[in-house]
Amino acid sequence: MPVLELARLTWEEVRALDRAKTIAVLPVGAIEAHGPHLPLATDVIIAEAMARAGADRLAAQGHEVLVLPAVVYTAAGFAAAFPGTLAPAPGTLTELIVGIAGSLARHKVPVLAIANAHLDPAHLDALHAAVERIRERQVGRVVFPDVTRKPWASRLTAEFKSGACHAGQFETSVLLAARPNEVREEIRRGLSPNPHSLAAAIAAGVKTFEEAGGSQAYFGFPADATAQEGRQTIAVLGAILAEAVLAELAR
Repeated sequence: MPVLELARLTWEEVRALDRAKTIAVLPVGAIEAHGPHLPLATDVIIAEAMARAGADRLAAQGHEVLVLPAVVYTAAGFAAAFPGTLAPAPGTLTELIVGIAGSLARHKVPVLAIANAHLDPAHLDALHAAVERIRERQVGRVVFPDVTRKPWASRLTAEFKSGACHAGQFETSVLLAARPNEVREEIRRGLSPNPHSLAAAIAAGVKTFEEAGGSQAYFGFPADATAQEGRQTIAVLGAILAEAVLAELAR
């Protein structure tokens, strides 16, 4: 089955879908500073790549997959001081996700899968709150594989697991694979490593990139990024999404 983009369909084409086989996939990212070398939409691009890779896997197994337009506005407090970062209150995202799930349920689309690539703690809390509310209200089935948690995190790269991975080798590699023209290559190659663990800083109560040691809004090793690693990472992210959906459907 082909993967379908909801925004490009007519309402009659949506009506004609086989609801028993339909899965909606929602990419979720942010408009947030990602170093001097990556675009503000980096998380959105990664989420869309994850959504498409997961959708391809699900479609190959006979599901009708609808990829929804990405959600791009969400909590991004750690980068709020950097120009261009847009950071509405976390509750805004929760209400939006619940509303999207309710709309899909009204139109008999039974499953919503969230492909998330933004890891700000307040954002993740807002997503989990949305999932909990959707399940409490029984407005369809929702799947959210949080890649910061077990078992998913263990399948990602060493830099990701170190916590020093914002706009570093992990994310920059995905951008080199998915949108190479949007990577500022001359800047990237000259960036020094920043091994400060953002995850450790968050655990210690730090609230901003600057306080965590990221004065240029990046952590990790962007100069070491490769498109090959990016392609491998996209494949893993897609597999995580598809496996989480299939596990939910098997219940």
